[in-house]
Amino acid sequence: MSYVIGLKEGRYLTHHYWGKKLENIHSEPDYQQESPSFYANPNEKTVQPFSLGTLLQEFPGTDTGDHREAAYTYTDKDGYRANQLIYKSYQIIPGKKELAGLPHTYVTDPGQAETLELTLNDSITGMEVILSYTIFQNLSVITRSVVFTNTSQAPLRLDRVLSMNVDFDESDFELIQLPGAWAREREIVRSPLVRGIHKIDSKRGTTSHTYQPFLALARPDTREEAGEVYAFHFVYSGEFVAHVEVDTYAQTRVQMGINPEHFEWTLHPQETFQTPEVVMVYSDQGLNNMSHQFHRLYQDHLIRGQHQYQERPVLINNWEGTYFDFTEEKILAMADQAAEVGVELFVLDDGWFGERNNDDSSLGDWFVNAPKLPNGLKALSQAIHEKGMKFGLWFEPEMISENSELYRAHPDWAIQTPNRPPSRGRDQLILDFSRKEVRDNILNQMKAILDEVPIDYIKWDYNRNMTELMKGENTHRYMLGLYELMKDLVTTYPNILFESCSGGGGRFDPGMLYYMPQTWTSDNTDAPSRLEIQYGTSLIMPTSSMGAHVSAIPNHQVNRMTSLEMRGHVAMSGNLGYELDITTLSETEKKQVKDQIIFYKSHRKLIQFGDFYRILSPFNKKEETAWIVVAPDKSEAIYSYFQIRDQANKANKRVKLLGLDPKRRYQSDDGMILGGDEWMYRGFYIQPHLFGDYQSKQLYLKVVD
Repeated sequence: MSYVIGLKEGRYLTHHYWGKKLENIHSEPDYQQESPSFYANPNEKTVQPFSLGTLLQEFPGTDTGDHREAAYTYTDKDGYRANQLIYKSYQIIPGKKELAGLPHTYVTDPGQAETLELTLNDSITGMEVILSYTIFQNLSVITRSVVFTNTSQAPLRLDRVLSMNVDFDESDFELIQLPGAWAREREIVRSPLVRGIHKIDSKRGTTSHTYQPFLALARPDTREEAGEVYAFHFVYSGEFVAHVEVDTYAQTRVQMGINPEHFEWTLHPQETFQTPEVVMVYSDQGLNNMSHQFHRLYQDHLIRGQHQYQERPVLINNWEGTYFDFTEEKILAMADQAAEVGVELFVLDDGWFGERNNDDSSLGDWFVNAPKLPNGLKALSQAIHEKGMKFGLWFEPEMISENSELYRAHPDWAIQTPNRPPSRGRDQLILDFSRKEVRDNILNQMKAILDEVPIDYIKWDYNRNMTELMKGENTHRYMLGLYELMKDLVTTYPNILFESCSGGGGRFDPGMLYYMPQTWTSDNTDAPSRLEIQYGTSLIMPTSSMGAHVSAIPNHQVNRMTSLEMRGHVAMSGNLGYELDITTLSETEKKQVKDQIIFYKSHRKLIQFGDFYRILSPFNKKEETAWIVVAPDKSEAIYSYFQIRDQANKANKRVKLLGLDPKRRYQSDDGMILGGDEWMYRGFYIQPHLFGDYQSKQLYLKVVD
């Protein structure tokens, strides 16, 4: 791709082009920047009259002639905010700088990326801004962020500090977004782009189930395997906003950054403010290629530590199997059965601490629930390790119950408005992680357990939205505090595999992925529901980051009955786990589970780190879904087909694959040998014919020539 920036009158930073790579770039702007009626002009004399209100800009301000959405606003000591940043200088540096205190993409070698820094300033107020653009070797990606510095002698108040702006000179796009709710995260919604402002945002303290901090602009004819698309994803876990504005001249402005709703920040003299970064992806080869750019960037340049390329273990979690009602004997009985079928990690979920027997107490009291675990966590962990499995534990560190020792000692540590009764969610409040003494208390409680108990995995949960938020610095300082605590933990305990969770996928964002290499994709474990959830998630997140579990039937979220085979095929498309009481399964079912685990272990590197291609969408209402994961060298692949609803007297249609090498021959595990071109272009009939609702078929293909 090419991204072209220019200057208007040597002062104003302008956007010229972003798209398919240009070999010979004519850098002069050719868009007719006229000054229409009722549009203000800059004060200085210019070669040709023009207005900032129609100029295609890189980082537009406010109240100086551009009446579209601003990328930044700040207020000076006298209360004025009509500010304009003017180009000052640039530098190009090898590699990529760290973003202090924030999650960010990174490089391990300066040759992997190159960064352009553009310095702008406002000589009247003393504000200086550096816009950073990083491009990565062999990826169609730009990351952008901004640093604000107050070079004056008086405080300046930041009111709005977005991380990027792109102005297109047209609006022939469709908007793709990933809205959702608890238990139905990341639904794919695609709609025509019309005049006006479309806003996706969170005012919930964190990113939330409601909107993913993502949007894409696709050409109307763009599909999975062809077409042009521009995509944006925010590397942040707090409140965000994403704007798409189409103006009266059909120009399109895209912006993304911290939501101004609860944000203000006083920038004292010589202080700086660093915005989180936005990942910008361009693809002229469809949505699958867009996804591959995100997946490779996140796998290679966002996820860190020893688990970055390490195969994820097959786990069992006791939550849906027992909920709060468990004993040490029950857990050990489940562990015995899990070890027999090949499970590698046993995870003890909510209820092991304080006096926690339901969800109205003990959050914040991170010590052992002695009546349930009389021999303690260390003895339980050792017993599970002796069975040949690793041991994992659930925490919800950011929360506090009013019925807890911690709350009785420090009621002011919970986020709430003075003299107003607090809103409650799940009978819990949220600890104010903007305060160091609060973070230190929780961190020390967790370390006391981790230093004593052999723990291999932590599920980090977060089960409510924030309320009683004041406008100011607290919401962002909360995120900075959370990131600080997480950095301490993952650095101190590098061997622990951390999985983030927020009622499932409520905080499945790139910011969390920087600290925790996988996320519990959704609390909804129903296989047909998971087809949509995992399909939507795959638009942006790599397979290695998606936790996916087989649960009992009837399913606990939708009461649906599905075959163990289909539940296994869906869960095998992510990091395979089981969430049920394995002691209640029949011997036949245990044999099926054992066979699933054997198959998964033999192909898990391919599944977790291969190239994922979406083929048939569960959102198209045709009652079928299909995808394929292909090895990077095209030597093998696993194709999964799901029949959601059956139909009487139906036609038997061909299915076609994607991602194979058309010049090589592949043999499926049922003996069929075809060229890669025939698998993809002519297709094949699924045999035997699938009969009934909620049926699935999985094919393993391997190169034979």
